[in-house]
Amino acid sequence: MPLTLSRRSMKSLLLAACAGSMVLAPLAAAKPAPARHATGAKAKEASASKPVWAFEKSDVPLDPAWRFGRLPSGMRYIIRPNTTPKGEVMVRMEVAAGSLDESDAERGYAHYVEHMAFQGSTHVPSGEMIRLLERLGLAFGADTNAQTSFDHTTYQLDLPRNDPQLIDTALMLMRETASELTFPAAQTTRERGVVLAEKRDRNSWSYRALENRLNFIAPGARYVARMPIGVTPTLDAATPDTLRAFWARNYVPAKTTIIVIGDIDPAAVEAAIKAHFATWKAKPSPAAAKAGPIDLANKGHASIYLDPASPERIDITAEGPWLKEPDTQAQRDLDTLRSIGYGIIQRRLQRQATQAHPPFRGASFGTSDMLKAGRNTYLSVETDVGGWHKGLIAATATLRRALDRGFTQAEVAEHIANLKTNAEHAAAAQDTRSNGVLLNNAFGLLREEAVPSTPAATLARIQKLIPHITPQSVLAALKTETVPLTEPLIRFEGPKAPEGGEAALRAAWDEGVKAALPEEAQQAEVPFAYTDFGPAGTVAEDHREPDRGIREIRFANGVRLNIKHTDLAKDQVMVAMSLDGGTMLNSKADPLAVIMTQVLGNGGLGKHSREDLRSMLAGHSYSLGLTNGGDTFISSAGVLPADLDLQMELMAALLTDPGYRPEGEEPFRQSIDTMFAQSRSTPGAALVSQLGGILSDGDPRFTRQPIEAYRAQNFARLKATISDRLAHGAIEIGIVGDVNEDKAIASVAHTLGALPVREAGFQPYAERRTRPFTANHTLRIVRHAGAKDQSLVYLVWLTRDDSDPQEKQVLNMLERVVRIQLTETLRQKLGKAYSPGSSSENSRIYKGFGLFTINASVDVKDLGATRAAIRETLEALRDHGVSQDVFQRARAPLAESFDNALKSNAGWMGMTMRAQSEPDHIERNLHAKERLMAVTPAQVQAAAQRYLTDAAAVESVVLPDAVDLPRP
Repeated sequence: MPLTLSRRSMKSLLLAACAGSMVLAPLAAAKPAPARHATGAKAKEASASKPVWAFEKSDVPLDPAWRFGRLPSGMRYIIRPNTTPKGEVMVRMEVAAGSLDESDAERGYAHYVEHMAFQGSTHVPSGEMIRLLERLGLAFGADTNAQTSFDHTTYQLDLPRNDPQLIDTALMLMRETASELTFPAAQTTRERGVVLAEKRDRNSWSYRALENRLNFIAPGARYVARMPIGVTPTLDAATPDTLRAFWARNYVPAKTTIIVIGDIDPAAVEAAIKAHFATWKAKPSPAAAKAGPIDLANKGHASIYLDPASPERIDITAEGPWLKEPDTQAQRDLDTLRSIGYGIIQRRLQRQATQAHPPFRGASFGTSDMLKAGRNTYLSVETDVGGWHKGLIAATATLRRALDRGFTQAEVAEHIANLKTNAEHAAAAQDTRSNGVLLNNAFGLLREEAVPSTPAATLARIQKLIPHITPQSVLAALKTETVPLTEPLIRFEGPKAPEGGEAALRAAWDEGVKAALPEEAQQAEVPFAYTDFGPAGTVAEDHREPDRGIREIRFANGVRLNIKHTDLAKDQVMVAMSLDGGTMLNSKADPLAVIMTQVLGNGGLGKHSREDLRSMLAGHSYSLGLTNGGDTFISSAGVLPADLDLQMELMAALLTDPGYRPEGEEPFRQSIDTMFAQSRSTPGAALVSQLGGILSDGDPRFTRQPIEAYRAQNFARLKATISDRLAHGAIEIGIVGDVNEDKAIASVAHTLGALPVREAGFQPYAERRTRPFTANHTLRIVRHAGAKDQSLVYLVWLTRDDSDPQEKQVLNMLERVVRIQLTETLRQKLGKAYSPGSSSENSRIYKGFGLFTINASVDVKDLGATRAAIRETLEALRDHGVSQDVFQRARAPLAESFDNALKSNAGWMGMTMRAQSEPDHIERNLHAKERLMAVTPAQVQAAAQRYLTDAAAVESVVLPDAVDLPRP
């Protein structure tokens, strides 16, 4: 199991507020390669004061595969060749400027400028950047995007192929953004609507709670007043000139880094970067804005924040100065020791939260970096409504016991085992690290000054450190970072005020601090009990599917096994078990029959609780649990090859001896309470709570039931429902990855293959393969309790199931065409919506059932115009068809996705897990692109005429409480 790390940057805390903020733990790494430096007196002076790259003054060994450079202008670049996945490339431009760099009159400008990057430049007319990329196979949003944070803005292009011309185009577009934006007046006005729409969509209960929390813990800090989304008055006041001024001041070479990672020739890419950026002249670079000040005298205060949708939680926080700790081998050792300390405390809190009658839902302890302006140590406790006092006392005792009395050798050994396994696995798999992992390393260097090292170097460091990891060294390291919780800030959040108010909060904390500390019970060590399931099963059939090379096995007891060896990810294996049943066991009389399957793993096994398993299996990779598929239960895991036997033992044990412990029921109960508390908090939540009933005319299987029905569920009822399937249901297993086929067969033979005879095939459930769709096409009004300007339009059409693979591709193309046209109409042309969407889903489970949907989140005042625009867009598609250009832009990214589908183990698993019982998955994969390319614009138009009619639509509009539906 992965080691839990609790040291977090403030950027991770603010993920909801800052699109794209990313925090990277320092990664270890080989000998530093020489970096290119700027020339000239100014460059030499800058170099003397601060290194160009953090690794220049670090003893952490640098991964030699990286190539770093700096142009005379001061612009830097990072290049990393990598072939996982083959043929793909990631291109990024990171500008070290964000919302912290805004003046009071510019709040929101960093993000606004990011939007304007797609709205016209010297050599790319307005609106053409997205169209150009779509023609080249990049989907807007998925492959073409940008993100703004407090201290950086990142532009991203994910290239589906390593065509040199495509890479050159990507770099050209980055240069256009860096120095050639034009800020056309009309587009600036229109894009303001999109930015405000994004701001409106982000205005949720959780975002408002975050703002309140930050204002409480860091009043007066600059970052608190610089949320990247901005504020309406300054956004309304923005003009082309004021936006251009912010851009020109901050988009300068010295603040810009180009990153290219993927299946590339580094020398060719370096030459291309120089060709595009060499003429960009050096400009003055403003100093990075400070995030503070953090008032260290801000102590002893309490605060209460109420919102009906907020779970009850109490936060205890103390602030201290930022610890400037450059990335060195010694610092990494210290951070490793600290992470073990945080991890042990988290495990203790976790054990409390997962007992039968827990004092709290969850709790966490850690220390956060406040954007290099300070740090805060916190204890956060989430409780049932009204349970804050009990939860705070219990969590405080656990924390005090750890900090006062330290840790046990057994606890440290558990975390060492996980640490060692993780490091060994990473080292074994380092040659197949994905582009995304390496990109995170590059961001770590830019944002956190963490040297991009190799996993092999990390493993060597950890091996040297392990003999020095003791309970005493872990506690000492932890205390070098934590801020003592003396006179802490106390903040309560929830739907109901605590009795006694702020004084009661302070009194409860004082009580917890002074309470006697009972000894913590020691966990007795017991051996893993599930290694023998009887004589190994014998193989009845063994052959290899000819088209994709999947080995297909059937054991004498009926269990089926499909194996696909790949070299895509070294030292990694994916396992998926399909068990007959799933939601087919639900009925109108008992629509929630299998809902608790999702928490079955929380009950552990008959002889071991889940927490006991965590301890006894430390250092191993595994997963325990079932999820509800359409007509199957699914258990899946990603494990090390060495742990495949263990994973199969756990799967067999879950079928033969599930835990059904009371503590496993608790997370389900908590999730239901939260779901209902938040069911009307936003337009989206309100729609989800009612949509199933609307579309099915109230069929209980697809309709949210009263909360009492969920609360009545327990493991006893689940056991009565699924025991027959666990004991007799058909089983099919898929294993994909770096796997030895013969060892995999032996592993299954000793576990699932050794079970009593199973049913020969998956049950047809013919009487449950129908799903109703309403004949009521009147407009439905759904109410929400969120912000008064938020509304949502949602249209649904009944299409068809997925039995015809060619028609499925026609519907896929229709969905892509509609998405492009809605984006151009609602976002690009009208500026009404931030992210209008569409989807097409064709069911494999329910005969004749498929859904095509359109959704748009808009301001209430724009609701009429938005509904009209959607109708006009569809009418134009039905009457006039789709242009060849839009058709090509819709098809190119989809074709690329088919070309790249089998570059990951997950792609292979889609075919492998049911290769014997559903062999059409293989046939469809073989011919998917061929079928896509056979689709014509006329077929897309015909599909729109057949399915997407005004009369066939089921339209729902979500409105705030007490707000009337605007007239068209």
